[in-house]
Amino acid sequence: MTPEDMDLLAALARQRAGLRIESDKAYLVESRLNPLARREGFESIEAMIAALRAHREDRLIWAVVEALSLNETAFFRDREVFAHLRDELLPSLSRLTDDRPIRIWSAACSTGQEVYSLAMTAAEARDIAAGARFEFFGSDLSDRCLEKAQSGLYTQFEVQRGLPIRLLVKHFENHDEMWAISPRIRQAVRWRRINLLADLSSMGRFDVILLRNVLPGLDPAVHSRVIDSLAARLEDDGVLLVGSGESLEGVTNAVRAVSGQSGLFIRAAA
Repeated sequence: MTPEDMDLLAALARQRAGLRIESDKAYLVESRLNPLARREGFESIEAMIAALRAHREDRLIWAVVEALSLNETAFFRDREVFAHLRDELLPSLSRLTDDRPIRIWSAACSTGQEVYSLAMTAAEARDIAAGARFEFFGSDLSDRCLEKAQSGLYTQFEVQRGLPIRLLVKHFENHDEMWAISPRIRQAVRWRRINLLADLSSMGRFDVILLRNVLPGLDPAVHSRVIDSLAARLEDDGVLLVGSGESLEGVTNAVRAVSGQSGLFIRAAA
């Protein structure tokens, strides 16, 4: 690809979804776009980019942007986070919500491992108040990722990445060379394609929103916009979780860090 090709792709990704595409990562871009070019019937990435320049077809532009989005995920990624949810956060929330369900949103869920980990965590949590109900939501920019997430089917490699063997045995069934998550866990999650730069008001309010390890893949210019938009979707006592190594200092005044809990934020007015 030429530098001009990279500039075009970077501009489209930034404008449509706020993605950050670094000019020196052409090899990564090619690895993500090669499968798409083949599916779309182009002889090469260069031919696909030429078609983008010539026609600016909205469907193809979105397909390219989705392919460029980072979809790295795993079950129970950063186990300390899920231990805190299981032992402290979810039990405490369950005692505050009266008859209202506890709503939890994985806002960039990729192929679903994170939100399924959340559902399994809630199922394993002790000290949950009697009658407490949970609603889980998974959203992503990529339709292909959401299709895989909704299927609940994972390879041996995928279940080996972070999933404790006890939970594999309890919540999955082996189907040929794939592992299928149990209908009870799969049906607990609702799915929606969401662009985090769009109006999120239709999503309602949430007790927990996760946006872990997502900001590094976004253009810094949209960080405050995204965080402010998600903060507006939190209940007054709700929490936002970002990656344990991520800081929101200087990004926004809409949330404030919880002392002693890396990556955990609450609404500034709370």
